[in-house]
Amino acid sequence: MHGIEGIEVAGGTPARPIAGRLSPPIALRALLTPRLIPLGLAIVTFLVFLPALWNGFVEWDDQINLYENPSYRGLTWTHIRWMFSTVLMGHWIPLTWLTFGLDYVIWDMNPLGYHLTNLVIFALNAPAFYFVALRLLRKATGFADGTLRLSALVAALFFAIHPLRAESVGWATERRDVLSGLFFLLTVLMYLKACDAGGRRRGWLLAGSIGMYILALVSKASVMVLPFALVVLDIYPLRRLGGSVQGWIGARARAVWLEKIPFLVLGVAGGVVTYYAQNANMFITPLERYPVSARPAMVFFSLWFYLSKTAVPQALSPLYELPQHVSLLGVQFLVPAIVVTAITVAVIALRHRWPAGLAVWAYYAICLGPVIGIVHSGHQLTNDRYSYLAGMGFSLLVGAAAGAVVRASAARLLRPFLARAVAGLGVAWFLSFAYLSAHQVQIWRDTESLWRYALEADPECAICHGNLGVKLTHRGEIELARMEFDRVIALRPDNVKVHQHIGYTYAVRGDRARAIEHFKVYLKRYPNDVDALNNVGAALLNDKRAREALEPLQYAIKVKPGHVLSHVNLGYAYADLGDLPRAKSLFREAIALKFDTPEAWFGLVRINYDSGDVRGARTAWGILGQIDARLAGRFGPAFVQTW
Repeated sequence: MHGIEGIEVAGGTPARPIAGRLSPPIALRALLTPRLIPLGLAIVTFLVFLPALWNGFVEWDDQINLYENPSYRGLTWTHIRWMFSTVLMGHWIPLTWLTFGLDYVIWDMNPLGYHLTNLVIFALNAPAFYFVALRLLRKATGFADGTLRLSALVAALFFAIHPLRAESVGWATERRDVLSGLFFLLTVLMYLKACDAGGRRRGWLLAGSIGMYILALVSKASVMVLPFALVVLDIYPLRRLGGSVQGWIGARARAVWLEKIPFLVLGVAGGVVTYYAQNANMFITPLERYPVSARPAMVFFSLWFYLSKTAVPQALSPLYELPQHVSLLGVQFLVPAIVVTAITVAVIALRHRWPAGLAVWAYYAICLGPVIGIVHSGHQLTNDRYSYLAGMGFSLLVGAAAGAVVRASAARLLRPFLARAVAGLGVAWFLSFAYLSAHQVQIWRDTESLWRYALEADPECAICHGNLGVKLTHRGEIELARMEFDRVIALRPDNVKVHQHIGYTYAVRGDRARAIEHFKVYLKRYPNDVDALNNVGAALLNDKRAREALEPLQYAIKVKPGHVLSHVNLGYAYADLGDLPRAKSLFREAIALKFDTPEAWFGLVRINYDSGDVRGARTAWGILGQIDARLAGRFGPAFVQTW
């Protein structure tokens, strides 16, 4: 077959195309010119996700990683050293941190710039995937040039504008997804080029592929699975492995296995570092909570979830909460187990007639390996962003299907009206994906819209209620916040963390006894949480129980010597107990830690005045007025006139 321009007949003479049926329109021919396709893909991808530029930072890791984190803000040696040594939030991602540092240098803390960088990087993923698809589909299908380009274009579009990509693009923290994805694709592309090359050029291309893989790993370590993905490609469609015993262990096969060693070493190193980073942050889900018997249920559910959401991207959410109990016998998990088992059996049975099916399914399972639940971390059962690498295989199948339709139409195996109907459905499908993606990326606009949308998708999400409650607390809507926290307790009585927030709402309302009760419930599970220790100390102080406040506040400073508010509150406790020198020392320590701490200056004014140091009180009051005039005004004119 030589493409859609004509039909090959016996004797090798192509039949003349029938006007209006087999010849592609001029506009389509122009679209499929090799130079325009990559640029067009990048532009379309950029435009579909353009609403992301109006997103802000959200209180879902962004506060820890970005807008409350001064450590990455710059590209000095101090910043770079931190980037290469930190495992903040369970990730070692120095290259991603470097891009954030560059963002800060250019944009300061303007979220538009951070999202623009995310969007540009992601837009580059589309042409990179197109070039990978072009080579893989050529090996797998034998399509002629025009059909091949159309097939690769469809595959790249399906991947790039799918609504499952919205989380990776619209959430500033997930820079690591789009950046590692770009280098993952470049790694595969250079590897495919090396497979077609020989001599020194082959060696250079393999070295370049390894270099790209290193950059992918230091962007996000989920790409650790790449060596196994390359083995799948070597089996099909490259056919460098398999077919016979010699195809697995012969001289040619041994060369294929040997070239995987650098990739495997790097992948294992990435896995070790990732486990260390997750474990150091205590993110690994213990077997006591979800035992080995629960893990197969997680695996089956994940394999079904991403497949179903790829086909029908409905009810997407920023958080699919891990149920309190996971069992393979539950309907939620049993049905996916049956479906996944049936698919696996089917693709294995059809491996000779349809090798692409087994290759894509194997690649899909491999890419989900680190996040599928075998080793679990976090609050989620699944996440949209986990489909980033895994979804590429399905995109290739969609592209191949589009090419098959074109080829069948050209060969008159498909009636013209059916071909047009299929093409129309395809266009409608892609337009709907574009619309859904543009809408989905906007749920990351701000924290409140994020969690209200999540609750629309799943009203029973306890963590979503809790996160919305925290946002309402920050806005001063204490009663509404407490209602959200009470809902968390109703849904998940085992959620101890919410007691910290409930305690705060009671403290703000002046109900100190209940506040202290909830803080203590929380501290039984998390005794080293410095903020909670400080909060219970402050509540005890306000309840005129200064001596009881000493223990939690002293322990807070022992756990974290640099915690400013614990110094301040401990100073107030000693002041209430009459130990003015100790109180004064603690206020000065707090000021040394953070000069513009108004509560410390306020305490220093009071201690100096009560100690008879009027001059010191006047000086401290003047500085307090520059830092917080409202707080300084609490002393009142009569108090100041006594000086």
